[in-house]
Amino acid sequence: MTTGASRHLQYPSELLDVICACVYSSCLQPAEPSLDPLIQKDYGAPTALPSSLPGGSWPEPVARQTLANLCLVNHAWYEAAKPWLWTKVEVRLPVTWLSLVEEIAWDYDEETVDAVMENTIKAAAKAAVSRSATARDDEGQRLEESILETFGGPDSSIAPELLSPVVSRDPSPRRLRPKSKSPARWKLIRSISNAIQNVLEKRQPGVYVPTPSDPRPGRFIRHLDFNHFRTIGMRRSIDEGVHSRFVTGDRVEAVLKEMPNLAVFGATEYMDGALTLPVLNELFLRGAPSRGRPARGRGLAYDTHDDHEEEDRERRRECRDLEAVDLTGCVSAVFVNALTEFVNTHLLPQADAEASDVEVDSSDRRSRGVRFVEEHLVIPGLQRLGLRGVKSIVPRILAPFVLAFPSLTHLDLSGTRVTPDILLGLAESPTVRLTSLALARCVRLTSASIKALLVDSDVTSELTELNLYGDATFATNLVESDLREILTKAPCFIGGVLVYLDISSAPLTSELLKLFRPQPKLRSLGLSHIPNLELKAIAEFVKTKAPNVEILTLVGTSSELDCGLRPVAAGAQRGSARQSSVTLHTQLIRSLCTPPFSFSLTSSASSAPTVPPTKLRVVELSTTMLSGLGEGAGTWKIIKSKGGRGWYVDTASGWVAQLGSGRGSVLRRDLGPDHPFRIEMEKLSKANGNVTSGVGWHARKMEVRNYCRF
Repeated sequence: MTTGASRHLQYPSELLDVICACVYSSCLQPAEPSLDPLIQKDYGAPTALPSSLPGGSWPEPVARQTLANLCLVNHAWYEAAKPWLWTKVEVRLPVTWLSLVEEIAWDYDEETVDAVMENTIKAAAKAAVSRSATARDDEGQRLEESILETFGGPDSSIAPELLSPVVSRDPSPRRLRPKSKSPARWKLIRSISNAIQNVLEKRQPGVYVPTPSDPRPGRFIRHLDFNHFRTIGMRRSIDEGVHSRFVTGDRVEAVLKEMPNLAVFGATEYMDGALTLPVLNELFLRGAPSRGRPARGRGLAYDTHDDHEEEDRERRRECRDLEAVDLTGCVSAVFVNALTEFVNTHLLPQADAEASDVEVDSSDRRSRGVRFVEEHLVIPGLQRLGLRGVKSIVPRILAPFVLAFPSLTHLDLSGTRVTPDILLGLAESPTVRLTSLALARCVRLTSASIKALLVDSDVTSELTELNLYGDATFATNLVESDLREILTKAPCFIGGVLVYLDISSAPLTSELLKLFRPQPKLRSLGLSHIPNLELKAIAEFVKTKAPNVEILTLVGTSSELDCGLRPVAAGAQRGSARQSSVTLHTQLIRSLCTPPFSFSLTSSASSAPTVPPTKLRVVELSTTMLSGLGEGAGTWKIIKSKGGRGWYVDTASGWVAQLGSGRGSVLRRDLGPDHPFRIEMEKLSKANGNVTSGVGWHARKMEVRNYCRF
């Protein structure tokens, strides 16, 4: 007998899957997120956006724990929640990675291909027969034999007398002959499922065929991230770190083979030694690049392929295209050599690839005769590419690699060897439409190349995030005349759709600020390392042209904030830390962050209160200036990050939801001392930099891994 509780939990599998999908999506970042650090504590259900508290989404640990609890209800809930529980995997510790490899990768020595095929076919045949009410006792065995015939190999139709002499021929049981000696488990299960479908379709057209069960969860994973992977503090010797690595190329390749639906991959400098050529092939050649495209070889007349390569290509054709790749900080020699070989093999024309391997003189090049140009590899699925800090890749390799992605929407080339020719090739693309572009600290770029990309190309016409950051060490190469044309003619500036803008170290003057078109959507603005820009001009620009700016960076900007450390002309009076602090509060904070004074004898109590002219609430300042501010003034406190940056933050301001107001979240500047958001901000201020890596504002690194919606 079944109890009432068990009958109550018997829902359709489609409904259970929708419920689990909603649980998973509840922890995804919204399209318009809050600019404040994430608060992981539970302060109520998510509310309207943007919202700092309660957050715009549930904390990820809460969603994962909910899915884990649903797996314990019964088998139906387990089957519905398991795929979403494995959708996103973040590798943080070596023990986590080793457990993941053991759970996903296929150990062919421990479990042979023949054994897996035999067990899977028996289980699938038994499940199919059990659904038939008129099945005979030997129906399962007959169905199993019919399925085995499809895997019998090419010699099953040849007469035995033609294979060997009668004397030496001994009867032997049927052996399974899979096409590959090391196939992917998901593809083997899919082949068995198709074979069962074909056999049953011939016997009973339209019959339902259950999918064979596969305990390995690799097919569910769509997001694999090593961004937080660290081996520091494990007391390993240098020899162990070099010769006994946890994340190796073979392990990463074995795991990637079992992930046909992978869409996002994030690497880090702590594991870039595992990014070998086979790993890059598994990442970039899956999906569309392997469909209908023959393998490339060094010979044009005779083209021979290894069976193993052809099997890998056939497997990759059935994989999903990769959408986002983050290679930030990958500079190891293994990765550089692998990417160079990948580009020479798949992206460069044959003549150029051979010339890059062996240097020949001009007479040898002329003696080669006709130059054969092969069709370039195109990777249409990738939309977000992060190469920040990949400084070891030479332009000859970087150019064809970046230009091989015709569907890019997010591109981060900060700190790389990107050249004007690469920007020119990017500007000529008819399909690329960027919404986020980062070219911070790219010293090889010219002012004319940046202007041509932003002004004369449709590639950047839809930009909402632009990062041209430069500092005192690596200043931007923009000149004033080109900057003037960018501000007045670039579509992204004229349209007023920019949300994030950083033009630090640019030759910006008060006259150029007046040429800005209104930027009503701008929320984060970087104006650091511009020493000759007056603070009064900045305040006037924010008030009149960008009143919705919430975050402003002024590190090393304006002589009025130098605390007297900058050299002055002869006879001029040197400033002081006290004077810089007073100037900051009077010219910037008081004029932009406090409501204007108003007084009326006839005003009623029901009249709407005056609001500040702008939404500014966070100002990034230099370390010297922050030291001069002491502990802050009033609700304005100093919050430092783990990396040494510091901000002057109004802890009483934040996006919060007002229950029953009907307006969703609003920016309040009067949060009380007992408000949870203010309490959390004051805790960060008292931590004095002893915080997690996620604390901060106006990040310079483009986040390309958090945009996927599954």
